Amino acid sequence: AGYVLVGGRSRRMGSDKALLRYRGATLLETVAEAVSQGAGRPRLVGNRDRYDGLGYEVIPDLYPGEGPLGGILTALRNSSAEWNLIVACDMPGLTGEFLGGLMEAAERSDGEVLAPVGPDGNIQPLCAVYRLSARPGFQRAFERGVRRMKAALEEVRMVTLFVPELARFQNVNTPGDWATYDAG
Repeated sequence: AGYVLVGGRSRRMGSDKALLRYRGATLLETVAEAVSQGAGRPRLVGNRDRYDGLGYEVIPDLYPGEGPLGGILTALRNSSAEWNLIVACDMPGLTGEFLGGLMEAAERSDGEVLAPVGPDGNIQPLCAVYRLSARPGFQRAFERGVRRMKAALEEVRMVTLFVPELARFQNVNTPGDWATYDAG
């Protein structure tokens, strides 16, 4: 199954980054199309009122304002698939081919999470594949007050996949970040 997280507040951007225009569509639609190609038609996790008219099923975030871990828990609670591709809505460099490769690598792994890691050594938990069995570990962390994804990942069996191109994971958080993309 595929999910796109759209629950953020976009404070640093100053406007809803999911709805920014990008190559003739919204950034959300661009990312959702990549997820569709890699894992099947995605569901959105976030505010139903804001995104309901875009043609995707919207699952209300069970933990609004609690960060990406809350969105991931919401997705895993609503899924019946063993493997779940979960990505943030603000990564314009994602492609269906890349995301499909992540899904294939996850299905061959013995982990509960397959997260890409770039040459900088940073794990990319907002473009990762989550096994349904990861939910209890994340729930325990969440109930203890953990909100940082890297800390929550310590509660599950994570495997990493080296990805040499950091550009895939470049997210857009500020108008300066966005200016580096062709927003036409």
